[in-house]
Amino acid sequence: MGLGPNLLPLGLLLLLPGKIALTPCTVGWETHGDNCTDVNECIDPVCGKDARCFNTIGSYFCECHPGFHVHSNSTTYTGVEGACHDINECLERPGICGAKASCQNIVGSYNCTCSEGYISSTGERVFQPANGVTCTDEDECGRARPVCGRNGTCTNSPGGYTCTCEAGFSNHGDSHAPCSDVDECLTDATLCGERGSCGNIEGSYTCTCSHGYSNYGYAQGRCVELNCDMYQATVAPEQGFTGLKYIVSLMRNSCLELEAGGSAQLNGETLLEKLFTKTDDIMSDGPPKSNHDVSALLLSMETAMRLIGPQMRQPNTTIETKLTEAELRVWRGRTPPQGLTSVATEHARLDIHWESATGNGSYPGFSMVSLVSYKGLEAVTNHSFPKSDDAHKGHHFQINSKVVTAIVSNPATEHLDKPVTFTFSHLQSRDMNHTCVFWDTRSGKEMWSTQGCRRVKSSATHTTCSCTHLSSFAVLMSLYDMKDTFQLQLITWVGLSLSLVCLLLCIATFCFCRSIQGTRNTIHLHLCICLFIADLIFLAGISRTENRVGCGIVAGLLHYFFLAAFCWMFLEGVQLYRMVVLVFNTTLRPLIMVAVGYGVPAVIVTISALANAHGYGTDRHCWLNLENGFIWSFFGPVCIIIITNAFFFIITVWKLAQKFSSLNPDMTNLRKIKAFTVTAIAQLCVLGSMWIFGCFQFEGSSLVASYLFTIFNSLQGALVFIMHCLLSKQVREEYARFLSCICTDLAEKKKYSEFSSSHPSSSSQESRSLGSGQNTGESQI
Repeated sequence: MGLGPNLLPLGLLLLLPGKIALTPCTVGWETHGDNCTDVNECIDPVCGKDARCFNTIGSYFCECHPGFHVHSNSTTYTGVEGACHDINECLERPGICGAKASCQNIVGSYNCTCSEGYISSTGERVFQPANGVTCTDEDECGRARPVCGRNGTCTNSPGGYTCTCEAGFSNHGDSHAPCSDVDECLTDATLCGERGSCGNIEGSYTCTCSHGYSNYGYAQGRCVELNCDMYQATVAPEQGFTGLKYIVSLMRNSCLELEAGGSAQLNGETLLEKLFTKTDDIMSDGPPKSNHDVSALLLSMETAMRLIGPQMRQPNTTIETKLTEAELRVWRGRTPPQGLTSVATEHARLDIHWESATGNGSYPGFSMVSLVSYKGLEAVTNHSFPKSDDAHKGHHFQINSKVVTAIVSNPATEHLDKPVTFTFSHLQSRDMNHTCVFWDTRSGKEMWSTQGCRRVKSSATHTTCSCTHLSSFAVLMSLYDMKDTFQLQLITWVGLSLSLVCLLLCIATFCFCRSIQGTRNTIHLHLCICLFIADLIFLAGISRTENRVGCGIVAGLLHYFFLAAFCWMFLEGVQLYRMVVLVFNTTLRPLIMVAVGYGVPAVIVTISALANAHGYGTDRHCWLNLENGFIWSFFGPVCIIIITNAFFFIITVWKLAQKFSSLNPDMTNLRKIKAFTVTAIAQLCVLGSMWIFGCFQFEGSSLVASYLFTIFNSLQGALVFIMHCLLSKQVREEYARFLSCICTDLAEKKKYSEFSSSHPSSSSQESRSLGSGQNTGESQI
């Protein structure tokens, strides 16, 4: 009873095989005897050529080869479900090859091809991006065979390259094509000019000029006509500087060599150096003596630079000598230059358009701009001004810049389409009215003119001018005549006349007053002699500027004697120092005093005259020129003497204070030294302050300074007389004795006259006695 329910399932299991055996096999199985076995469907090509078959228990499935799929979501199927189709990876996976490559689909796969100018990292152009293969830039310029040819320069760029051809070669607009020669003679029939024949060579061409034409030694230069006759008519043989004949001859020979169809023996640089060296020699021998000589010099420079400029090898050249300075700029090329360019010297600058320098005519293949500055020529032309109404209003003019000449290759510069601009540095920094002028040689004028030039702006240090033509230029400064001239002249005449009388009295006193003889007296004597001569020359010749040579001599003599006066003042300071600081009553040897007092000024004046002879004499005064610091040949030694003497006097006063405070029995000597020191210091202050005002006087910038200088300068002799004579007790005593003797003599003469009239018989005897007494008195005096 208990086993029945459990045995029932077991019996059913035992009966099941018999039951299955009796049932037919399903799909995917086949009967083998009493059993069903799996059928291997993959024996037959049930999946097609683009798939692989996999057998399963009772069935199979197909898996597409790489690069194929059934649809976008499956690569497997059974034979009855579908078939494999090629995958277009280029469409379904954009950018699969990277940014520098393109994709090409093939059956079952795809290929990547690097873009033009790129190559794969494996070195192959076609690749599949497996294992990190990418496209990188290809350096075409590094190929064994030059891609641009031997006359081109290759420049690599990302994905490409560019060929730049050398001059005379071209790739005809294709930047990737090799460069080949260009026949310039075919492309431009006028390449060599009107009378030039062109011959092509690889990469270039040559021009051969006919007789009378030249390309200035440059094979690629355009042939231009030469006119060598202009280099013989610049200066007539009997006129102008003899040195100009050398310049004219040098330029003419060089021109004739070029005209004959050859190249000049001297290149442009050598010619330029010879020109400026000879110009320096000409101006050093002596300034031009007339306006005609000035015109000849300027014209010679202008014509010479026009011949030299095209022969220069360098595009930019500067040259400087002692008296001349220049900058020269040259452009060469098949096309004319354009735009602004500048040339400059130390004292001036020229701004000009290349179009103005080249001109409107046929472009000769070059263009030249130059600026020449002359040092010292402004003094020669300082009186060459046209008469104007301003001259009657108390105005007079003075050149306040260096004279410059602007030269360009364009020969027609009388009327420029575009004005040129000059910037001048002032020789004297003054905030006054300035005028732009040029040297006018038209119609034989040969003087400064303002026509065609105007002032753009001006300051105390610079003036900018705009001109519509080219020539030689400068800046004029308009000065006003000093007011109260009559009063100043009256003070000068009266004061100097009084000073000359007082200095004569001083000289007589120091020569004949025996009680004051000594080293100090000798110093004062020569000081007064120097001041007397200097004041006499000053009174007679300070304003005599008509004769240039005479004015220079006056200035040189004033330079010498005023320096000599200060040197004797220096000896006075030395004497004080030796008396107080070293040993009392120490004297200086006369030979040493003469050597210092007269020899040192002679050396200074000689050196100054040899260094700058033109520095003696100005347009308004016969004194030292204020330009280039020449005035310091006087003020330099004066300042040294004043400072040295001030040092000596400070020590002297200090030592005197010490000696007066001590118990020194020799008070007489101390009082003498004290008086000596006081007068010496007063003398130094008077003369020193006078020349401080004198600095402003000759610069002409202050009326107050002019009055102070005139007063001090004119009365300095009187002041010396007061300090060294009237304030000296010994001298006053001598004056008193001299005057008393004169009074006694007059009284004796009066008494003798009365006695002789009343006793005529005894006149002879009394005359003898009076005569003997008079002689005795004179000897005593």
